[in-house]
Amino acid sequence: MDSGLNQPHFVMIPLMSPGHLIPMMDMARLLAQHGTMVTIVTTPLNAIKFKSMIERARKSNLQIQILTLPFPTLEAGLPEGCENMSQLSTRNLIKNFYEATNMLQIPFENLLQSLDPPASCIVSGKNLGWTVETSRMFKIPRIFFDGMGCFSFSCTNRLETSGVLENISNSEPFLIPGLPHSVELTKAKLPENLHPGSADLTEARNKMRAAEAVSDGIVVNTFEELEGEYYVNEYKRVKGGNIWCIGPVSGYNKSELDKVERGEMASIDVNKLLKWLDSWEQGSVIYACLGSICGLKERQLKELGLGLEASESPFIWVVRGGEKSVGLEKWISEDGFEERTKGRGLVIHGWAPQLMILSHPAIGGFLTHCGWNSTLEGVGAGVPLITCPLFAEQFFNEKLVVEVLGSGVSVGVEAAVTWGLEDKSGLVMKRENVKNAIDKLMDKGKEAEERRKKARELGEMAKRAIEEGGSSYLNMGILIQYVKKQQLLTLENDIKSS
Repeated sequence: MDSGLNQPHFVMIPLMSPGHLIPMMDMARLLAQHGTMVTIVTTPLNAIKFKSMIERARKSNLQIQILTLPFPTLEAGLPEGCENMSQLSTRNLIKNFYEATNMLQIPFENLLQSLDPPASCIVSGKNLGWTVETSRMFKIPRIFFDGMGCFSFSCTNRLETSGVLENISNSEPFLIPGLPHSVELTKAKLPENLHPGSADLTEARNKMRAAEAVSDGIVVNTFEELEGEYYVNEYKRVKGGNIWCIGPVSGYNKSELDKVERGEMASIDVNKLLKWLDSWEQGSVIYACLGSICGLKERQLKELGLGLEASESPFIWVVRGGEKSVGLEKWISEDGFEERTKGRGLVIHGWAPQLMILSHPAIGGFLTHCGWNSTLEGVGAGVPLITCPLFAEQFFNEKLVVEVLGSGVSVGVEAAVTWGLEDKSGLVMKRENVKNAIDKLMDKGKEAEERRKKARELGEMAKRAIEEGGSSYLNMGILIQYVKKQQLLTLENDIKSS
């Protein structure tokens, strides 16, 4: 193992949300596998979820640790015990949550003062803009982790700079200008930040972008072969500076235990789950999960369940547990859904070991909300996707999967919901559309076989990208060399000025 200046010490502080924490934990272990020292900083309740995973990494001689900072929930007006965005009960609390993360700056700086060896670099979620100021204080680079892909960025950038959205209605189709592929959307499907009326989070977005502009580099959870030369280069052209594509980071979870424990403990007996999966033919099961912060209400999710039932394909359906799902849980048990689908349907109430499920040979399709992490996990597993986007950049990701890559089928969602205001939305999906999408994906005809072949090819590309000599593997090495170089330059400047 290298020492001193030859072994950088990366300090990582993710935004406390599943979509940020989980991939950054993957990245932390990846950095440690490349011979660096890594410290992950998070809050106590979030640290517990990753304790056993980090302990296993340390036992395999990786230099990695988790340190915690108390989260100021009460000071920020959050409910006691709320340390993760997935726990927010209303949209109104998002601003409070960001205020709480801002209060971490001084405790984080005090922690940095105590580290030995000192930090060489800060890697933070892009929502934690104050880490730029902290990095300048400690004379170390600040690199931010982008949890979205290059294709969705290119779409957003073209829409922001082209003026194409002026004077068109919500339902009027338009083409995103300047892209090498024909991408047609409507205003109704666009992220909130592209709608002038979404002012409640504008200040947070503006701060994030300002911090991004003065960062020392960006790490992107994607791989160059997936999003094509144009979209990766477009991202680099617009952002400028240092850009490293290092994904899919989920692919570094090789052991079954890492796959099972990734994120949280499974809400189902894993042996029971594996036994159930083993009982089905290869490529016959649909896995349906709409993400960790899905807020769709009972009437919406019933349509998904009834579509799964009508398809007659075996399925696993992940239903988010807790108070937000009380109505749906009641319907599942009292309406007879589980009884009617007994034998071919398995409902997981709570957290599912998604990587483990997707890597099982029985899985033939993944019905997903098209969050970037889930999209990459499906692609990395070589599984074709059924796309059911809900909000944020998810409709862009759907276009990438279905139309650019040709490895998915759309459920046909016509409009985005507003996160936290899902109950005010119309019917997102209809049971017949869910059934039709599943039937189309699982069909035995030429088109469906070609789609499955494409998905398998993408899965192989993902594996090659992170293996030694692959594009993402090499980019990780370039990132580490950059940080080493900055360490040396800082030392030389300190010597000159002393």
